[in-house]
Amino acid sequence: MHPATPAPAGTPAQHHGSLPTAGWNRRHLLRTLAGAALAVPAAGLLAACGDDEPATDPNAKVNISFFWWGGEARAKLTEEALKLYTSKHSNVTITPTWQAFTGYYDKLATIAAGGNAPDIFQLDDNGLAEYAGRNVTLDLSKYTGNGKIDVSKHPESLTKYGQLAGKQVAIATGENTPAIVYDKTTLAALGVDAPQIGWTYDQIITWAAGVSAKKPGYYGMMDPSADYKALWLWLRAQGKEFYDGPKLAFTEADLTSWFKLWVDARAKGATPPADLVHEAVDGSVTKQLVVTGKAAVSFMWSNQLSEMQKATKSDLGMTAYPGDPKGQWARASTYWAGSRTTKSPEVVADIINFLVNDVEAGKILGVDRGLPNNLDVRKAVSDGLTDQKMKDTVAFENEIAPKFGPAPAPPPKGHSGLRNTLRDIAETVTYGKQAPEAAAKQFFTEAAAKLA
Repeated sequence: MHPATPAPAGTPAQHHGSLPTAGWNRRHLLRTLAGAALAVPAAGLLAACGDDEPATDPNAKVNISFFWWGGEARAKLTEEALKLYTSKHSNVTITPTWQAFTGYYDKLATIAAGGNAPDIFQLDDNGLAEYAGRNVTLDLSKYTGNGKIDVSKHPESLTKYGQLAGKQVAIATGENTPAIVYDKTTLAALGVDAPQIGWTYDQIITWAAGVSAKKPGYYGMMDPSADYKALWLWLRAQGKEFYDGPKLAFTEADLTSWFKLWVDARAKGATPPADLVHEAVDGSVTKQLVVTGKAAVSFMWSNQLSEMQKATKSDLGMTAYPGDPKGQWARASTYWAGSRTTKSPEVVADIINFLVNDVEAGKILGVDRGLPNNLDVRKAVSDGLTDQKMKDTVAFENEIAPKFGPAPAPPPKGHSGLRNTLRDIAETVTYGKQAPEAAAKQFFTEAAAKLA
């Protein structure tokens, strides 16, 4: 694999982590991964499979393909960390490939369908159940079990967040949580206080309407009705969940209320008209309204603050999503997974272990993919940060973590398609093409098929 054409700066971490959903076609994924299930046995005849015993020669030349999504800043950091690894392992060559989030999973699915998934690749909640469930990922359980991948200093919740059906299918790259990012510079110029942790949605909508009234053509906040994580946290703050195993855990009435909340907010002038909302709905960092100067608040992930800051001259701040903070949880921002068909599973495990546990690698990677899993690395990284927004990210996580509720199980298969369904149906309400009740009914009808 050769390095891809560089993605635009500010491509999201997301999502995953991440909000971004554009470019994911679940039918394409299922079609191509179904092909992968047929192709894997054939591939196993040609190359040592990840489930087989690896070669024992520690000095043998090894070529590792490594694939992830992100922006230019993430690419630079990741490649620097990988070069540090190869400087210590002269027999290992790592071929890095990266691209924007849009189209990432389509490309990964196509590659995996040939039984030749990259040796190491990045996943988020969208892909975890899909790829593990279709036997694309390497079972890392034996490596976490024998200490080859050391998880002894990782929060147990983060380690478990990469487990499905009793297997360690991936390792979290770091910890993050949803966060609203706001424009400190513009709010100060308007004489408006920043939003605060613990505000209700009614409070922030009233606040946003006041911001909009102070500056014609500028809006208080993005409309997050299409944002699955905003809906999820809104539900959890009420003691409800998004999923119960492979089924939805909320009702049509709940979703109708969610859509109505944002219809009313738009009527009050708190959120932008539909065309402006559409600009940012795919989650791309550089398109967020707080970055483009069209709104005071965007709904993002905590680890995206630093990259967003690079895309605007305004000083950005961050706080929790509206609602009781118990709705939030320590989430795996993204994951490292290995290919089941890799010829070098021991090396794959060693590289993953290096990325999540080596102090020097941690210092290079910073908090771009969330706070480091390893608590010793996390402290070393936090103490040595020079990027102020990365410092702000750590401070925010440290402040809100004690308020977190328990983490839910990773989303089931079909979650990725359902995120797109929510986005598309929410936009029909935003554009006034469909009433909240009809939109909620359509979502539940389509969800039944996608989660089946």
